[in-house]
Amino acid sequence: MKAPAVGTGFVGTSITSGGDGADTMAAVQAVLPENPHVHFYNNQRGYVRCQLTPQRWQSDYRVVPFVSRQGAPVQTRATFVVESGKPGAQRG
Repeated sequence: MKAPAVGTGFVGTSITSGGDGADTMAAVQAVLPENPHVHFYNNQRGYVRCQLTPQRWQSDYRVVPFVSRQGAPVQTRATFVVESGKPGAQRG
């Protein structure tokens, strides 16, 4: 059943738990079709940077390719925006 969005939740990975991580996992890819409410999945290590104003919420998923040694470059893997009065996240 497809229902309209009434809210948005953002979830992030740990910064170092579980080692270097990976872009995806086969077990997760297998169940994503059963979870249409999940708009993005990534198993790399990182954090979520949030920027808020009264008009919008922006979440940037910042990841590193490895944590097992120093010098990993940080990149934004995905960005999502929720605008005031418009439930649901949109890719930014």
